[in-house]
This record gives sequence, C-alpha cells and structure tokens, in this order.
Amino acid sequence: MKYYPLRPIQRWLIDTHFNKAKSTMMNIGGLYKLSSQIDIQRLEHAINEVLNTYDIFRCRLFFHPETCDLCQTFDNEIMPVIIEEWTDEEFELIKKYLTEPYDLINKPLYRVYIFKTPSTNYLYVDFYHAIMDGVSAAIIFYYEMDKNYRGRKNKRAPLSYAAFVEEEAKTPEQELAEGHEYWKKMLATFDKKKHLLPVDVEGVAAWTQGNFEYEVKNISNEFFRTTKLNENIYFLGACMLTLAKITGTKESIMSWIHNGRTNMHERRLMGLMLEQFPCAWDFHSDISVGEFLHKLFGQTQISMVYRKSLDMVYNSGLEDDCVSFIFQKGMNGSLILGDTPLEVIYMPPNEISAVENALDIEVEENDKGFYELFLDYDASRYSAAVMENFAKTMDEILLEMKNLNIMVSKILG
Repeated sequence: MKYYPLRPIQRWLIDTHFNKAKSTMMNIGGLYKLSSQIDIQRLEHAINEVLNTYDIFRCRLFFHPETCDLCQTFDNEIMPVIIEEWTDEEFELIKKYLTEPYDLINKPLYRVYIFKTPSTNYLYVDFYHAIMDGVSAAIIFYYEMDKNYRGRKNKRAPLSYAAFVEEEAKTPEQELAEGHEYWKKMLATFDKKKHLLPVDVEGVAAWTQGNFEYEVKNISNEFFRTTKLNENIYFLGACMLTLAKITGTKESIMSWIHNGRTNMHERRLMGLMLEQFPCAWDFHSDISVGEFLHKLFGQTQISMVYRKSLDMVYNSGLEDDCVSFIFQKGMNGSLILGDTPLEVIYMPPNEISAVENALDIEVEENDKGFYELFLDYDASRYSAAVMENFAKTMDEILLEMKNLNIMVSKILG
C-alpha cells in the first residue's frame, strides 16, 4: 500500500471536523427525485463506471504505520452502487437518516444510493468534503455520470488525484518561504475580537449551525453586463466593507474561496482543489470604490501566486474563526440526466449538523439574474437578528458601490 500526505487544505478540513467529530459539517451532496423516464439500471451502471474511473473514490484515510501521521491511500476497493427497493413508508423513514457522519479511518468517504419505491425513484449522493469540493461534486461528477448514461466514450484518459497530491508534495521548501512571509505579514494584526461580528448569544452549544437566506434587492447581473466589473471582486469588496462598518474598526481581515482550478488540467481533476485565501484591507486611508476594487483585484492575483504556501495559514488556525466568502455562479441550475431534469429534495439541518466556522458568506446568482445571499453561521455566537442586519447592511452597501467614484469613508460613515 502506498501512503500519500494530506494536502494542507485536507488536513485543515479534517482538523476542523474534529471540533464536532460526530457531526455532518463535512458532508456535501443531496437527494434527487428521478423522473420515471430515467432507466435506473442504466443509471446504476453509469455511476459505477464513474466510481471505477477516478481514483479519488478509492481514497481512504490511515495513520501511517511508521510515523503515525494521518495520510491517505488510493488503492482501496470501490463500494459499488446498487439499487435498493423499499416501500414508500420505509423510504420516508430512511430519508431521515441518509446524512450521517463519516467514519474517517479506513472507510469509504462517499455514499451513493439509488432507491426504488412503488411511487418514485431517488438518487442520493454524498461526499466527504476533504476529498471532494463543490466543483467536483456538483459539476464534474454529474457530467461524467450523464456522459456514461448517454453511452458516450471518454475522449481523454482520466486524471489522477493521487498523482496531483504526490507532485504537489514535492514543492521545495525554499519555493514556499516567500509565500509564508507574505501570509505572515497579511495576518499579523488579525484579532477575532476586532475582525469578527460582535457576539450576541450565550448558552448555545458550540458550532451549532444557523442558516439565514436573503434575496439581494439592490443589484442584478445587468449591472455587471453593462459595467464589465468582476462580480467576485465586487461582492468580496462589499463583504469587506460590511464587516468593517458593522465592527466599527474600518478594517477587514477575512478570506475568500477559490475553486483552485487555474488551468485545463486542474479543471478536469475530480477531488478537493479549492483553497481559502486570506484578504485584508485597512480603510483608514480613504479611497474611491473604483480604486478599492481595482487594488483588491490586484491583491487577489498576488495571493494566487502564493497558493502553495497556504499551509502556513491553515496551520495557524486563522481559518477556524475568520469570516469566509464564496461567489457561486452556474451552480444552482437544474441537473440534467439524459435530457431529464433531476428534482432536488430539500433536506433541512438536523441535530447532528454543525457549522464549519464563525460565518460563511455565499452569494449565488439565481436563474432570474438576481443574487441570493446565504449566511451559514455559528449560532452559539450569533442570532438571526445579527445575520439579518448583516444582510441588509450589505445590500445597502452594494447599492452605494454602484457609484464607483464614491469614497469608502462615506460608505463606512
């Protein structure tokens, strides 16, 4: 058996999970109702073909027999998908227990089930986040499944995640040193008492998951089509200004999530590729919104150069507490299987759900050209009222930012 090190992002996600080891904070996936037009035997074959093609599904976690370090292997058996038949009543009971915590050591890190009931058929897909990210789970996996279902052949050989991990681990320490200094300087002044929202809740169990949804009213994608501004940077800038305004510090230190795919090779990899990049801004020196967004874009580009040095950030524990932001586009459309849409079945959080950090901010573009704001927050620190205030304040700032000549001092008051 060949042992591979964990990538820094994998190590951090697993360490984060240890805060609530019996929770489902690292489960990603969903339940889908299948149209009667879908041939579930063909679907079963299509999914098993995906599982056998990509080595990420052979990934398991082990403690190295010599060093005792937690590591991963990619030569394990595949847990095949089979069609399970249940009555409608039995399935309603099963549905409550589909999303369960993963046993991490020497166990499969994915679950895929096809359920056949007298009334409807269902597909359930769930991945452990330390081996799969949203792009892999919501785009690449479903693309490959659909391709196989349609009987299309692979034009190119599948890429190996194990090979990617091995090559990345060979990066010389001297190549990482400059990046370590860059991140150390950026994060030198981080203080969760200053750079997080004020806590307003006591007596609730740590890492209790809270969710708040808000439809952004003051901006649509038409604004970005006409101005050609970068949506990701615009919303990231709005988050930083909102944080600075609510905390009253005129400073923001937070992080933004990138899918980690910067070339065609990486875009085809099935596995965990995303990275969480810190960003920082001091608004005491006044600047126009237009100049701020321009310079913020420059900061993100420099940060990408030091991507391989993020181990220093993950190991420091900063990401456990700082606010994070992600912009999602094209991720909420209907999933199509053989020209037939898959209907998403909503699965609410349960008692074993838990939040990953203090506050995750997600902006998604909907199919009407507007934006939805999703706040996943630590309900042991914050109330829904705090989240509502954050969302409304951010919406107001998004409106003010349309005037690129306005000074940030006016926005921050």
